[in-house]
Amino acid sequence: MNASHPQPKLNLTKSSDYRETYANSVQIRMSMWDFFFAFGLIRQEMPDQVTIENGHGVYISPQQAKALWNMLGQNLAQYEQTFGPISLEPQPVPAPHGPVH
Repeated sequence: MNASHPQPKLNLTKSSDYRETYANSVQIRMSMWDFFFAFGLIRQEMPDQVTIENGHGVYISPQQAKALWNMLGQNLAQYEQTFGPISLEPQPVPAPHGPVH
């Protein structure tokens, strides 16, 4: 950053309708003007049927999508350096040992 354009002070606030949710599904669509992210929850109640319930959609500009890509890459690298590799393959759930109540 050059001295003639100092970094502005950043002030983060939350809107009155701000909410945090968990998503284990994201679908992405794009157009020439923007990217659309639909965040939701995947449920598999039967072996042959999966339900995705989308709860929130976000549109971002191509510039913000690229910035997000860069930030995710940096944060994923830090995560894996700290906690180990992230596998994209499903991991079997270990059977419990001992009594289960």
